[in-house]
This record gives sequence, structure tokens and C-alpha cells, in this order.
Amino acid sequence: MHATLPRLIESDFPAIRRAGLEVLQINLGYRCNQACLHCHVNASPYRKEAMSRATAEQVVEFMQARGVGTVDLTGGAPELNAQFRYLVDAAVGAGVHVIDRCNLTVLQEPGQEELGEYLAARGVHVIASLPCYMEENVDAQRGDGVFQRSIEGLRRLNKLGYAGEYGELLLDLVYNPQGPQLPPPQQQLQVDYKKHLREHFGIRFNSLLTLANLPIQRFGSTLISRGQFDVYMSLLKGAHQPANVPGVMCRSLLSIDYQGYVYDCDFNQMLGVPLGGQRRHITDLLATPLEGASIAVADHCYGCTAGQGSSCGGALSG
Repeated sequence: MHATLPRLIESDFPAIRRAGLEVLQINLGYRCNQACLHCHVNASPYRKEAMSRATAEQVVEFMQARGVGTVDLTGGAPELNAQFRYLVDAAVGAGVHVIDRCNLTVLQEPGQEELGEYLAARGVHVIASLPCYMEENVDAQRGDGVFQRSIEGLRRLNKLGYAGEYGELLLDLVYNPQGPQLPPPQQQLQVDYKKHLREHFGIRFNSLLTLANLPIQRFGSTLISRGQFDVYMSLLKGAHQPANVPGVMCRSLLSIDYQGYVYDCDFNQMLGVPLGGQRRHITDLLATPLEGASIAVADHCYGCTAGQGSSCGGALSG
């Protein structure tokens, strides 16, 4: 059990239930070519967990049986998993919208030289991490040289037509605060990002998504070690907006881990809190109704309802 879980599990977060299933978020494993301070997955180049072909085939069977509209591929760096392209091709072939949660630097990894072309050819929606538009802030959070490699990755995607005038290839960026603070207003920050990246680097993108840092895994452990965990939780709870609760991502999303077990969201997956509190595999849910089922909640859920709200699709309110 993760060290932060006992501090989160006893919670007064409002009870919520599932709506219709729209998004299948698939974590292909925890291997990544980066080891970011804010990472809620605790991903790194040294993690070995990875989805097998057998599990990937079970995921495809579930996707087809349930008729989901979106497949959201994440990790780690999902592209480093051997099943990434199999899942992309299967989803695209089924007419499903595919999202790749890309850290940008993976585009320069050995063996990934044609990754950008592969994504563009299949119309994959790229949601790319760029937690600031200032080099020193990005490198402090993600590692030396990451900013310049990220800029190179964005330029490559732009050259392939991402965020182009016809709008066929979507490229969104993700902002995370540098520490235990809430994100600033998404709309104004997007204006600042677009102006700075266009003027200094000639880069274009579609939308900026602001995400709050959740107090779990590496970020949660960092808060504990710095004596900031309780202060941050008080910040999240104090900024809770009840109006954000109906829009939280877990109501329409199902999270699948690299072994095929299911969770209400990726954050619950990292805490080992299974779907509705009951450990189940995706093969158990091929025909199981999910709408109306209880969602497992804990104190970290306040990170999704504080301030503007936070979800995999960015802020929940203006």
C-alpha cells in the first residue's frame, strides 16, 4: 500500500455514481524515459511493469463489446510499450477516437524516430505535457534539457500538420503547477502559452489543459517529506466547488492497468483502490452494467473539484 493512501482513504468527499461509459483510459505500464517530480504514477526509466499482448487483446475485446467512443492511452510513456501500436491500430480501425498522452521527448528516443509520422497517419489526438513555457521551470520539474527536447518534439508535430489550419490533427498541451498550488485560470494561461510559444519558437497548438497535481505517488511522497501534505490537502478541500462534482472524469471513464484490472480513474489505480472498491478484471465486465454504480472516493478526489476543477480534459469550469 502506498504511503499516502492511509492519509487519504478516510474521506468526506461527496458520494458519486457512474454515468454512461464514454472513455477507456488504458495505462500500458510505468516505464518512462523521464522521472518528473509531479508524476502521480511514479514512472521512470527503471520501471518494468508493462502490458502484455494477451492483456492488450482483452482490452480490444472490451472496447469492441462496449462501443466506447474514446481510447486514452497513458503510462509511463505509453509509446514505449510494445502493445501501443497494436492498440492504436485496433481502435482506429473500429472508428474510435484515440488520445496519446505524450511527453514529447519520447519522439527522440531510439526506435521512435517515425513515431510522429505514425501518429499523424492515424489521426491520433496528441495531448502533450509541457508544464510551463519557461525553460528553467520545465527543466526543474522534469529534468535538464527536457524543455528544448519538448520544443523539438512540438516543432516536429507541427511540421506533420498537428494544430494546422484544417484542424484534423489535434495537439493539446498540459500544464501542471510547479508545486502545491492550484492551477491558474485555464483560459488566460492558454492565451499566454500561445503567445509565448508562437513568438519565441513558432509553435502552435489547439488547447491548453490545466491539471492540478494529485497528492499521491511521487508528488504525494514529496509533500510528506517536505511537511506540506496536510497544508496542500487543506488547500484542496478549502477550494472545493460542489458544482464541479457532476463533471468529474470518473463518471464516464474506466481506467485499466497494465494487467487488465479496472479502476474508477487513473489516480485510484495508482493508489490501488479498485473499481467501486471491488477488485475486478476487464474480462469480468464485458457485459456488466456500470451506469449507476458507486465510485470509490477518497480525499485525493478534492484535487479534481478544487477551484476550476481538474480532469484529463482540463478544467471543469471557467
